[in-house]
Amino acid sequence: MELQQHDLHREFPEHKDTIHRLKTGNHHFAKLFDEYHRVNKDIRRIEENEEPVTDITLEEMKKQRLKLKDELHAMLLAHKA
Repeated sequence: MELQQHDLHREFPEHKDTIHRLKTGNHHFAKLFDEYHRVNKDIRRIEENEEPVTDITLEEMKKQRLKLKDELHAMLLAHKA
């Protein structure tokens, strides 16, 4: 089974330029961006069976990734407006 890619550039390709601008010009966005990708990387390692955890832990991590993604997306939309 092929695992889905969840990096922000794949999730929001239409916001590629805005992501770059916010990463370099908005400290809060950059911090959330880094946290999102750290959590995403950890989830990927777990899904590839490199790091065993309980299903509950994995589910919580996925919820955290989704919350960060929602926050980042809201910032992208607000920046575009």
